[in-house]
Amino acid sequence: MDVFLTIRREKVTLFIDTKENTTVYQLKQLIQGITKKKPEDQRLVKIGTNAVLDDKKTLAECGYDSQQCKPQEPGVMGLVFRVDEGEEFEEVNIEPYSSPPDLPDVMKDHPEIQEPM
Repeated sequence: MDVFLTIRREKVTLFIDTKENTTVYQLKQLIQGITKKKPEDQRLVKIGTNAVLDDKKTLAECGYDSQQCKPQEPGVMGLVFRVDEGEEFEEVNIEPYSSPPDLPDVMKDHPEIQEPM
């Protein structure tokens, strides 16, 4: 079954559609095609618990299944990269989505102005 995911890192959001039986490592290979970072230099983190996902487990085993990761409500993961060829990884940093600006006054409803009949 299909699993719909949003993978977030700082101001970047990736939308990925894959299968429940995809391993975390295979998902990292998909991400490599987009970010050009090797799977070994990536870490996927479950949002809410900050648990690092095991490369050998399937997405379903990690709690990302078709019942919970639907197109309308995709599963969310954090993505961090290795820092400077060392053993350390970045901290999870996900910027909130921006809000649209307020409507200009000319586009707002003005109840005091009556339409001509």
